[in-house]
Amino acid sequence: MEQKKIDRINELARKAKAEGLTEEEIKERDILRREYIDSYKASLVSQLENTYIVDDKGNKTKVTRKN
Repeated sequence: MEQKKIDRINELARKAKAEGLTEEEIKERDILRREYIDSYKASLVSQLENTYIVDDKGNKTKVTRKN
């Protein structure tokens, strides 16, 4: 996610605390937050897909998703 969008999220959060947001700003904030969360989750999933656990004998085991 671009730094510009993260800055806008923070700007909207400060404004919400100080004076409140208009309906348009609330919608924009919600869209930006969802995009941020999706980006964060995708990054975490990617990192976990490339993670291995090494046991005492030196054997590598790929981390798998729990169902």
